[in-house]
Amino acid sequence: MSLDATISRPELPSGMRAEALTLTYVSPRSTTYAVREVTLQIGARDFAGIVGPSGSGKSSLLYLMSGLKTATSGEVWFDDFHYSAATATEKLNFRRRAFGFIFQQPFLVPYLSVLENVLVPIENPVKKDKKRALELLDSLGIADLAPKFPNECSGGERVRASMARGLVHRPKWLWVDEPTASLDHVTGRMVMDVLKSQKQHGALVVVTHDLEILEDADTVFRMRDGVLLESFAPRANARDEMGIQKTDSNGAASGLL
Repeated sequence: MSLDATISRPELPSGMRAEALTLTYVSPRSTTYAVREVTLQIGARDFAGIVGPSGSGKSSLLYLMSGLKTATSGEVWFDDFHYSAATATEKLNFRRRAFGFIFQQPFLVPYLSVLENVLVPIENPVKKDKKRALELLDSLGIADLAPKFPNECSGGERVRASMARGLVHRPKWLWVDEPTASLDHVTGRMVMDVLKSQKQHGALVVVTHDLEILEDADTVFRMRDGVLLESFAPRANARDEMGIQKTDSNGAASGLL
């Protein structure tokens, strides 16, 4: 393991901290900031949301924190593990051990059954793993699809299968990008209830356009033009009715939502 990746950070509470994360795309004529100097912290058992309009940088921020994209500058820590300073092999091993992913597209393996796709994150699955996979499929309303192949499932059913795959190994960090975008309202509510069960095992980080599905979140981060505008706790009060104070990226109260 690289020396930088093991430097202790005793002041950091259990969880993840991103410090001044920046992602730029450089062309001969200009530099575009997808994410610009974002600093935030998410607890090890938090349900956190990231919201913002299309092109705001919310998905890019999720990919930077999870290591699927490499930041132009900035640091990411998980507890005392300096993730952004780790080697490629160290990052890969950490992701395999600690992360689960649910993307906008399901990315199911076409020649594996739905059940086999769900079990992909588990090396040499045993009977208890298959039982959990089937329970997840049942909770998502698609238990009958377990023996079927992806091309026999609808788009929404494939999305739900990918959700079971992200949850099956009980990751410490579950990264979710637009989980309800292709689902109807009722199904979206159902899958969010299943995703929120992740808090029994670790943190849940959800990127979405739909603030309504984050009503139970511990913290919501709002992005625009690559910048973290504010963070707030939806559960603190009924925001629309009581006008709670929001907190900007520097931790200062900054008015009403």
